[in-house]
Amino acid sequence: MLSRLFQCRRLRFSQRVGRRVLSLLVLMGLPLAAQAEGFDNLSSLADKGFIIGAQAQLLGSGESLGALDPTRRLSPASVTKLYTAAASLDRWGPQHRFTTQLMATGDVDAQGVLHGDLVLDGGGDPALTSENLWRLVQRLRERGVRAVDGQLVVSQWRFGPVTCVTTDRCKARTRSDNAYSALLSSAAVNYGSWCNRVKPGSAVGGEASISDCATVAPLTRLDNEVKTVAHGGDTRLSAERISSESGDTLRVSGQIARDSFSREIYRASSDPAEQTAKTLMALLEQAGIEVESYATSTTPPPTTAKRLAAVDGKPLQELLLRMLNYSNNFMADTLALDLVAKPRAELQDAGDALMRFAQELPGHGVPTLASGSGLTPENRVSARDLNALLAAMYQRSALFPTFVAGLQLPTNGPMHFIRRGSDTFQQQVMLKTGTLNEPVTVRAVAGYFRTQTGRWGSFAVLVNGTSQTPYLAWRQVLPLVAADLTEMIKSR
Repeated sequence: MLSRLFQCRRLRFSQRVGRRVLSLLVLMGLPLAAQAEGFDNLSSLADKGFIIGAQAQLLGSGESLGALDPTRRLSPASVTKLYTAAASLDRWGPQHRFTTQLMATGDVDAQGVLHGDLVLDGGGDPALTSENLWRLVQRLRERGVRAVDGQLVVSQWRFGPVTCVTTDRCKARTRSDNAYSALLSSAAVNYGSWCNRVKPGSAVGGEASISDCATVAPLTRLDNEVKTVAHGGDTRLSAERISSESGDTLRVSGQIARDSFSREIYRASSDPAEQTAKTLMALLEQAGIEVESYATSTTPPPTTAKRLAAVDGKPLQELLLRMLNYSNNFMADTLALDLVAKPRAELQDAGDALMRFAQELPGHGVPTLASGSGLTPENRVSARDLNALLAAMYQRSALFPTFVAGLQLPTNGPMHFIRRGSDTFQQQVMLKTGTLNEPVTVRAVAGYFRTQTGRWGSFAVLVNGTSQTPYLAWRQVLPLVAADLTEMIKSR
């Protein structure tokens, strides 16, 4: 009995010494590449060939709770969006709103005719919607405008069309079966995607009804191959947007049950500025304002142009909540492009702006950021870099509440795959995930946690595969991270 008691005391002493040595190494700035303390479960992935960088720390004291190659620079995937959110808050603050306006290149006469062009000046609002455009049109009517004898011109002079640099976005120029690869423009509406609503037809066996979500009348050509099936039947829909010289065509196939509610389908458009022009033309027609034609432009409105109507978007704090919770790539890259001061911005300009922001953070190294969304596989940061970012935002009392509000609590996060791990992990951790499957597997996660005694901590875990490693699902990664963080949380 005495021998067993002595062994237990010796084990606890060794553990205390180990933690003190680890803390000393951190304070001395020595490399921790061989250390896996605190991430014993996660380190098992290294045996399967995955490359890992991880670090967890207490905020305020800076005490390290765990580290595994924390300085190794790896792809963070959508965890990159934490940099976009932080840089945006630093630049504009939580209450900033992006403004979209209608300008006139001529005068409006007594009969309500605008003698000149009506110019939509795209303000880079990452969440500009059809509702915003409708409000602009109503304010135009309030000014007495009833007709335009020039053109509707949609100006994307700030940025757009932005050169594609990822496979998905380059493919989206001709066809798309998703919304996450939406192309970018400072004058884009509805996140750069067409929204169409599919409803059951009036009779079983008949064609389903498809309409535009905002204007009812479809704004693209439709290839409708959706059939209406009997009550209680399965609803299965497949959609692809295909483009040609004559414009976009939405090809929809499948079936919808007679008793089903309508289903909405989102597919990236081939030209966001033209999508905005078509949407605005339809809304102007519905409001009884006559405009004969439209065009898109990459030049600013003339300096002599006069504002006729304007609409402010949602506050930045609401934009970040949506962008982070749903990992919206279009919103993230648009916000990063907004950070660029010069017109005609490209994605690398946005990445450069984010890198300048990151390098000014205490303790942050030199990152590689080619976009604000993380879709670019070239992005590289370390777990220590991410913890430096998280620590810096924690210290910004005016910005931290907005920043942390965008992270997901696993127990009630909108992304179901994160609802894993212990109750402690699900209820005391706030996180952002990142996922890529090509050219290699990336599973990344970073955020904050609260310990048992209420102390704040931050963590970052980057797992990258190679061309030789197998596919890695979140169900193989998140439980390991959850187990390690649970032990850290309970230990403090």
